Amino acid sequence: MTRPDCVTRPRRRSPLDLRAALAICLSLAATGVGAAELNLYTTREPGLIRPLLDAYTAKSGTKVNTVFVEKGLAERVAAEGSRSQADILMTVDIGNLIEIVDKGLSQPVRSTILEAAVPAQLRDLDGHWYALSMRARVLYAAKDAPVETATYESLADPNWKGKICIRSGQHPYNTALVAAFLTRHGPEKTETWLKGLKANLARKAAGGDRDVARDIAADLCDIGVGNSYYVGLMKSGRGGPEQQKWADAIKVVMPAFEGGGTHVNISGAVVAKSAPNRDEAVKLLEYLVSDEAQVVYAKTDYEYPVKAGATIDPLLASLGKLTIDTTPLVEIARNRKAASLLADKVGFDN
Repeated sequence: MTRPDCVTRPRRRSPLDLRAALAICLSLAATGVGAAELNLYTTREPGLIRPLLDAYTAKSGTKVNTVFVEKGLAERVAAEGSRSQADILMTVDIGNLIEIVDKGLSQPVRSTILEAAVPAQLRDLDGHWYALSMRARVLYAAKDAPVETATYESLADPNWKGKICIRSGQHPYNTALVAAFLTRHGPEKTETWLKGLKANLARKAAGGDRDVARDIAADLCDIGVGNSYYVGLMKSGRGGPEQQKWADAIKVVMPAFEGGGTHVNISGAVVAKSAPNRDEAVKLLEYLVSDEAQVVYAKTDYEYPVKAGATIDPLLASLGKLTIDTTPLVEIARNRKAASLLADKVGFDN
């Protein structure tokens, strides 16, 4: 059977023929025959972004296949080489995005939609990567802790000795924070700061951000460092009733660098160098920075939109105004290795 021409006008067909052809075209569209699709490799749990992808498929008709790669995304795509079926590579940390670019696994994308939506410090100026959402590195504090405002620098203040909880200094979230400090203050001041922060720990640097809230609730520490979206996940009850109690026991303080703003990390994406469906990949990225998708990011994952003016989830808005530090993320990413070495040098996790 020859597929009917659903685009050009058929010649010399009777009304019956036209109705039959139209019926077949509609049937093909309904069953997805010939529908576009693309492949997304992601270090983010697919379930967290599935609502976004489903919304995009419903809007565009394009099917998005996901491949979850928890670790070694760059290595996997490099090993696949030109045979790779990856169209988009998505990560939850700026360092991982830069690694992908540095290994030559991305291709530049010039899009007026992306460039208008994503601020310059949250994208690669050559178009190799774009941020899609943000999470702030904030302070969790006991409800009665005498702190309403704070700087990252003040975490090394001796007044907090034995009162701070934090996860490993080698975790990507903290490595990025230390790298941001290093970018602003240089290696000597950063080393001194890390020593002061370590001296203030109530316990060994370990666990996760939600464990910081747990330990504050248990009076093990007064303040801690954690990502903003974990507060949303805990307060909403999505982490279970126990985590909701941890969240109810803390308040959030929005810290900033002296003379700067709050440190943020991102989820972001690149178009793979060998993307077999490049045009579809670009369309998906453009959708992900649309007003519609940015709202879904906020409601689903409790992350901040990258697009100015996009609606912030009320729970996130209740944490306080976010003033983003303007240090370019690419500079922070370049200092990650040095930050990791400094954390080792002071024995931060020991």
